[in-house]
Amino acid sequence: MDLAQLTALVLQCSLGIVICSVAMCANFRDLAYVWSRPALLSRSLLAMFVVMPVIALALSLLFDLNRAVEIALIALALSPVPPLLPRKVMKAGGTASYSLGLLFVAAVTSIVYVPAVSELLARALHRPLSVEAMTIARITATSIVIPLVAGLAVRMWAPRWADRLNKPLASVATVLLLIAITPILVKTWPAVVAQVGNFSLLAIVAFSVVGLVVGHGLGGPDADQRTVLALYAASRHPAVAMAILQQDADRDSALAAVLLVLLTVAVVSVPYVKWRSAAHAKAQAAGRSHA
Repeated sequence: MDLAQLTALVLQCSLGIVICSVAMCANFRDLAYVWSRPALLSRSLLAMFVVMPVIALALSLLFDLNRAVEIALIALALSPVPPLLPRKVMKAGGTASYSLGLLFVAAVTSIVYVPAVSELLARALHRPLSVEAMTIARITATSIVIPLVAGLAVRMWAPRWADRLNKPLASVATVLLLIAITPILVKTWPAVVAQVGNFSLLAIVAFSVVGLVVGHGLGGPDADQRTVLALYAASRHPAVAMAILQQDADRDSALAAVLLVLLTVAVVSVPYVKWRSAAHAKAQAAGRSHA
């Protein structure tokens, strides 16, 4: 198992535990939330599956990016299943129904979307961007669908255990991620820093900001739904991206570029999360005062 595969495995495990813990606070009806709202579903898929890949392609044409950053940005744009986000979304005021429903839809849609579009772009751009549907199905099933269903099942059949386990599981996921990812970051940090240059950082920041703006705008009139879609549009799944880049000749540089994008997106998202959290708290306080 090489470093890229280890990184993907760690992130999948952490994501799976987080998804399971969040699902313990929801129910199976939440999975149908987006499907019952066609307009919201259309806007959500447009933001995640269409706009962001177009933005990544535009940035790769506009800037003379490092090769690794260019293909990493495109691969991540084709990986619209956000990692480690549900807790952050909840803290920022996002609704669990929309968040989990959209996560489920994105995971299922990605099984067909990612291989088809990556193969198309691989031929058009002459880049190593192809991946098999079974690979994406395995990643989304193990890190999202199975943990999601497991958490919902615990909530349905053992609600007391769900109340006891959801927060400890989230803490375990955070600790697991920190313990596992720290040595990986230390080892790859020189390679990550080496990817900064040729407007790479500016392009990644632009990708993040545009994702937040587009998601917020397409989220509709509901403030909490705008928060969810903004964070989901800006964030990507590194395991899916690394699967797309598995045929790249320089996978270490690709991994470094993927980590650079993820770190930058996380930093850029902090002000937005704080703003939405404050707005949500203010709205809740106003609602209580009028009750």
